[in-house]
Amino acid sequence: MKNQVIAIDQSTSATKAMLFSAEGKMLKRVNVAHAQIYPRKGWVEHDAMEIYANTLSAIRELLADREADGTNYSLAITNQRETVVVWDKETGLPVYNAVVWQCMRGEEICRNLRDAGQEETVRSRAGLLIDPFFSASGVKWILDNVEGAREKADAGTLAMGTIETWLIWKLTAGRSFVTDYTNASRTMLFNIHTMDWDDELLALFGVNRSMLARPLPCDSIFGVTTLDGLFDTPVVIAGAIGDSHGALVGQTCFEAGLGKATYGTGSSVMVNIGENAAPAPEGLVTSVGFAALGKVFYAFEGNIHCTGATLKWLQDKLQLITSPAETEELATSLPSNEGVYLVPAFAGLGAPWWNPNARAAVFGMTLDTGKAHVARAGLESIAYQITDLVSAMTERAGISVKGLRVDGGPTRNNFLMQFQADCLDVPVDISDIEEASAYGAFIMNRYALGLWKTFGEAAATRKSRAVKQPDSSVRHLMEQWREGWRHAIDKLM
Repeated sequence: MKNQVIAIDQSTSATKAMLFSAEGKMLKRVNVAHAQIYPRKGWVEHDAMEIYANTLSAIRELLADREADGTNYSLAITNQRETVVVWDKETGLPVYNAVVWQCMRGEEICRNLRDAGQEETVRSRAGLLIDPFFSASGVKWILDNVEGAREKADAGTLAMGTIETWLIWKLTAGRSFVTDYTNASRTMLFNIHTMDWDDELLALFGVNRSMLARPLPCDSIFGVTTLDGLFDTPVVIAGAIGDSHGALVGQTCFEAGLGKATYGTGSSVMVNIGENAAPAPEGLVTSVGFAALGKVFYAFEGNIHCTGATLKWLQDKLQLITSPAETEELATSLPSNEGVYLVPAFAGLGAPWWNPNARAAVFGMTLDTGKAHVARAGLESIAYQITDLVSAMTERAGISVKGLRVDGGPTRNNFLMQFQADCLDVPVDISDIEEASAYGAFIMNRYALGLWKTFGEAAATRKSRAVKQPDSSVRHLMEQWREGWRHAIDKLM
């Protein structure tokens, strides 16, 4: 009998359904987009019922041509984090649209708590900054502003949850009201030391404990479902994990000191810091990285505003290139940066500097400076920023960085990847995984069903497109170049 896994990746813009073989090979993928709702400036919502309907629709399309060959299916879920749904347990309907992680409606709530000196309370218990990015302020806003919501919450008839909790509750017809540790750790209501909801944090945000799902490790059995009648016999929901955490697992970062970086418009960086929840460097957060095989691993996380966006700026605004791919040839035409540095603070400087008022600048230009210098400086700025962030994370955790697993479009730039390895002085492993988050959910599915029993079994399935080793011959030069970068940052600040 074949064993296949339906992996749901419910992201900010769409719901993806993917079919994996028992060995982890992706067989098919279906993508169904959902509406982005903007009621007013800075507010972002999703229709939670549309997301549930799209999930069913995507799975039906995924399995439309399946054969009656006795294949045994199971379901795994990864999801956009922090986005939160509040619904009526009796009707099964949301009392309001889902408040999306991008939504800023909770800023006043968060500002009031910061002004009241509650930052250390939240950081020490939840590992997070007080910010509307996380779920709690969205829940409080709904309870305070939706007619009858507070009364229903007090009566115990309301539920709240991140997207995986909502989908599991709907898929199981309300029989399973559960969440996983990673998603729970992004709500600002969860104590990452006790692995349970925190009464003091619940009181800060006025959230009733009766609204909260039971938290479980990522490799748990979360329920069973017929997928709204698609199957005659229920299939098991095994494995759930937040999307960035799923990518950490999908990149098999199972050891402290291993991290993943996704190179996109900006860059999301997450480093496994081991089994102790160390306080994060300023401006970063500590979350549950993943929980599996009886262990809980923590992670530091930070985001860089402009990486791939810098290359788009060179193309669209300066018109120095017609494609980001051209930067590789331009960069390699020079023996070094020749003292030219681009600090891409187009939207301020993100982690680990956190200066929202900084603005981009190019330093060190002379009459000999040409477009090759600026292109190379743009590529180097990506590597410098990620190195600074990873270094801040590992130094705070008291661990050594062992390697960086990377994905995203810019990873096809050989100059950038080699420079990143030289800058970090560790191997940079370029992933061949097409959907890292979904693959992380697949790995949790294998553990939940007892089919894999060690981290090594999952790690053995990971394939690399390439591995860039640091070049020891440029180590002394890299120290000089990084010093020049630090001087450029200091000048900008």
